[in-house]
Amino acid sequence: MGKFSVRLGLLALVCFALSLAGGCDFAGLSAESTSVTSYDKIKIGLLHSHTGVMAGSEMPVRDAERLAVNEINAKGGVLGKQIEIVEFDGASDDETFAKGAAKLIEEQKVAAIFGCWTSSSRKAVNEVLERFGTTLLWYPLQYEGMEQADNIVCLGLVPNQQVLPAIDYLIGMNKRRMYILGNDYIFPHTVGKIVKKQLNAVGGVCVGEEYVPMSHGGFADTIERIKAAKPDVIINTLNGNANAAFFAAFRHAGLTADKLPIMSFSISEPEIVAVGANNAAGHFVCQGYFQSVAGEKNAAFLAAYRKAYGEKRKVGDAINSGYNAVYMWKNAVERARGFENERVKDALKDVELITPEGILIMDSETMHAYHRARIGLIGADGLIKQIAVSDVIKPDPFLAHSSWAH
Repeated sequence: MGKFSVRLGLLALVCFALSLAGGCDFAGLSAESTSVTSYDKIKIGLLHSHTGVMAGSEMPVRDAERLAVNEINAKGGVLGKQIEIVEFDGASDDETFAKGAAKLIEEQKVAAIFGCWTSSSRKAVNEVLERFGTTLLWYPLQYEGMEQADNIVCLGLVPNQQVLPAIDYLIGMNKRRMYILGNDYIFPHTVGKIVKKQLNAVGGVCVGEEYVPMSHGGFADTIERIKAAKPDVIINTLNGNANAAFFAAFRHAGLTADKLPIMSFSISEPEIVAVGANNAAGHFVCQGYFQSVAGEKNAAFLAAYRKAYGEKRKVGDAINSGYNAVYMWKNAVERARGFENERVKDALKDVELITPEGILIMDSETMHAYHRARIGLIGADGLIKQIAVSDVIKPDPFLAHSSWAH
């Protein structure tokens, strides 16, 4: 017998001994599985901004993911393993997000990453995912679409589930003159292009368009330009701290929601806390989930979230999606009977999950979720009241079925 055969024989004996002790799984053994699993734990990474301009929006999502992990662990974990969380602060900086993803994959050997908010941070992380090819990012935010990444599962809405229904709703209210305001990065610019093409197709007009830095805080000049343009409605794609500054400046200038409403795509209940209910009341939002959604599953989720983080904590669309993402990953892992990237992706196709927003279905073609578009009105109490809701909409990230959008 050659030396190679002897080594194989010894390896087989070692594995046999380990299997008797419960430590070697022949059915799931692979180079990848041994690198991401331990005998009783499985690591996942949470990659969010703990600091910087996006921290206020991202940390509540992180809290929801931690809540889901704690619930799953309390019920036995996933495939018999307890989930161990490894966190990294993206610090509201794209390069830091990319470094964090690399550390989580290369050093911590995480089985999955949950996180990001801005599209630029998602794209920076995706470059790392493509380089390693072993780990999925579970992304909770609505975004601009025009993308289908092999290593990203998108739990949020894309424009055909959010932007198009919102603009149609406003046109139905005879709000045809629109001023577009957003931050100077990918999501607002792309949404701006989509809105302008949709307006051109339905007889509306863009009377102004402006993009400001993420840390922008002075909106006095913007308010004057808006007044001069005389829009019927403002399309708002601001994110983070900029929203608080803009809504305060809007109200200080004497502008009111009844005369000039704002339709926001990146504001939900937690952001309203920072904006101030007195500044946001009467304005519109479009999301896939509101805290006020009826149903036992949502009631249970809200009760658990408040028990963990305080009765005054508000819950919004991205928080709901972060919570759902962890459960969707668990569901796919259990269907795949393993944690390997490709097996999890295959198991994810057409999976259905009961969530706080209702039944969540993953699209087998795009790794995006089906959603309803919900139009909401912000109340004086800071909560969002649903005033219109669509049927379930299949994700169409490239707007392939909206010819005018190309």
